[in-house]
Amino acid sequence: MARTMPAISAGLLLYRRRDSGVEVFLVHPGGPYWASKDEGVWSIPKGLVDAGEEELACARREFKEETGFDVQGVGREIDLGTFQLPSGKRLHVWTLEGELDPAALNSNLFEMEWPPKSGRTARFPEVDRGGWFDRVPALLKIAKGQRPVLEKFYSGLA
Repeated sequence: MARTMPAISAGLLLYRRRDSGVEVFLVHPGGPYWASKDEGVWSIPKGLVDAGEEELACARREFKEETGFDVQGVGREIDLGTFQLPSGKRLHVWTLEGELDPAALNSNLFEMEWPPKSGRTARFPEVDRGGWFDRVPALLKIAKGQRPVLEKFYSGLA
């Protein structure tokens, strides 16, 4: 029997340096299900790697799709590693130092039936907002399965 490989996602963790320390850029999922949720639901901009797509190229593409920002040429990405997510997916993450204005975020859209069982389809942004967070708030905001990514990132700064 052939074994299937777990799905691979790729993402970019953008960070910036401030007098108060290092901040990371996280995004909040869009759509009605996530609208009233905050702690434990934010994410690194990321997405599934297409067949034949290079993982870093996917990370850049997903960052642009979810935020509207093109980070091509901003700096050199540093490979943070691959992390096992609770879903069984593997998440390959790179870090990149850069700057952007969360108020200018412009995400792609997805469609879903809304309200449920209504037969009507509505479109929602994949990401409804983004923000810069210091270490402690970032660790509270990020989805539990992605916490190891931030922990590794911050441990490398020490």
